[in-house]
Amino acid sequence: MTQARSLASNPPDIAGIAARLDRPIVLVGLMGTGKSTVGRRLAALLGTGFVDTDEEIERAAARSVSEIFAQFGELHFRDGERRVIARLLRERHGVVATGGGAFVDPATRALVLDRAIAIWLDCDIDTLVERTARRNSRPLLRRGDPRAILTTLHAERAPLYAQAHCRVVTNDAPHHATALRIIEALRTCL
Repeated sequence: MTQARSLASNPPDIAGIAARLDRPIVLVGLMGTGKSTVGRRLAALLGTGFVDTDEEIERAAARSVSEIFAQFGELHFRDGERRVIARLLRERHGVVATGGGAFVDPATRALVLDRAIAIWLDCDIDTLVERTARRNSRPLLRRGDPRAILTTLHAERAPLYAQAHCRVVTNDAPHHATALRIIEALRTCL
């Protein structure tokens, strides 16, 4: 029996798990793994708030992520991202979706590991290529062949993402099923 069928026939105790949460859930992983979309579903299931760090950064800077990268560079963006994540972890208990590079930054990673439950959403490269091709707003993918870039990023970042408290493989599963898998993973993390 597949994990999705197992969860459908034996769903996790969502209310019980939600009641045990004492810190935010922070979703980390490469672009295209579903952090924002699945994060919204997860927050709805848990009855908590959701925030996307890229949206918060864009609101604070009054610029898109692509514009920040183009005008100020990645280092400037990562500095602002770290400050926004720190603020969100202080202010909110709920689900936080981060940008793909956020957890790579050592200071941000330490902050998330200390103050939140980090969930690594992992995904195969074929699915990542398909998903990221749907939007042209990924600054790092504008530098060349998206498949090659995603393959390299996965190889470089996987050891860092692996430091998260839990890992959930998303691949091409429906968003609701992935959210249920995260809740099941939380049961073992709490």
